[in-house]
Amino acid sequence: MPGHIVPVRVYITVFLSLLFLTGLTTGVAFIDLGAMNTFAALAIAVVKMLLVALFFMELRYSPGLTRVVIVAAFFFLALLMSLTMADNFTRPWTPTPSGWGTSAPSSQNR
Repeated sequence: MPGHIVPVRVYITVFLSLLFLTGLTTGVAFIDLGAMNTFAALAIAVVKMLLVALFFMELRYSPGLTRVVIVAAFFFLALLMSLTMADNFTRPWTPTPSGWGTSAPSSQNR
């Protein structure tokens, strides 16, 4: 079974896009966005993952059953992550331990 023939121009465009997104990830890491830093990094990572999966792994040209399996895998990944986060958010916060003792050791006991 012969594979799908993709023009080299597409691969070069995807490669340059991945380089740009990698630079953008590095640039965003140096900017203080507060709580949005994680969201921005994850959004860029998802775009890069989709580019690699669709073009270099040739999922864009795969048959329908392969697409169903990929969608099911992402569904179960999202399900597991949401259940983990739900468990994490429903637990009470544990206090920070203060250490073994309340006073520092004296220098006379040495």
